[in-house]
Amino acid sequence: MERATTLGSLATRGEAVAPQRLAELAAEFDIPVADLLVVAGHPVPEELLPPERDGKAVRAFAYRVSHCGHAQLTVLDDYVRSLPRVAPAGGFVQTTSPRHPPATTGFAAVLGGLIRNRGFGIRELPFMGLSLSTLYGMTSHWGPSPHRPQQLCAVAGPLGWTLSDLFAVAAEPYSQDFRPMMHCRHLGRVLTAAAPLGTAQLVQAAKEADRLSVRADHGAWRPVAQGFAADCPDFA
Repeated sequence: MERATTLGSLATRGEAVAPQRLAELAAEFDIPVADLLVVAGHPVPEELLPPERDGKAVRAFAYRVSHCGHAQLTVLDDYVRSLPRVAPAGGFVQTTSPRHPPATTGFAAVLGGLIRNRGFGIRELPFMGLSLSTLYGMTSHWGPSPHRPQQLCAVAGPLGWTLSDLFAVAAEPYSQDFRPMMHCRHLGRVLTAAAPLGTAQLVQAAKEADRLSVRADHGAWRPVAQGFAADCPDFA
């Protein structure tokens, strides 16, 4: 409960917490520093943001990684982390929807920031059982809704967050009976590790994901990834 209390407090009163303390908590909680800065309402330094990449390459990488099972994700995570980090040649600009302007406060803004920290716009996220309009809406306005637990269970995995941590930040009641909808945090750990990579490296890593998963190439992008949340060791 102490961890959940700390994360919930950062989401409501984190602006008073010094960045150095946030970095210490990030190391303790195994959460990216950029993510805790977002949660606490602090700006994220440019050196912690992804470089500008080709959106199609980002989308293809996320799609191909989502076909890897847990053992394959472990190998792919090591592979991605072994690639040299890229010095940003230009600041990453997150794509938005004219009909859904991004939020500037509240959990909707936090969610948008977490997605941005991975170098994604909404359209680059792997398929997770939510419509684009729902995802845009979640990052524009986060109000009371009976669908909130399901939505958090859908997005936590691709962000690399545990369900209990993300529920704490969203101030939503959490139950140990909740399960990821399609993807667990092990997919998100790879996507997070790839945030500093450039376009050419993402293409290279996507090929490695295909090699590991032995994904059949159908000649066209198909939106439904395999998803291995049911086999996640976190819920064994």
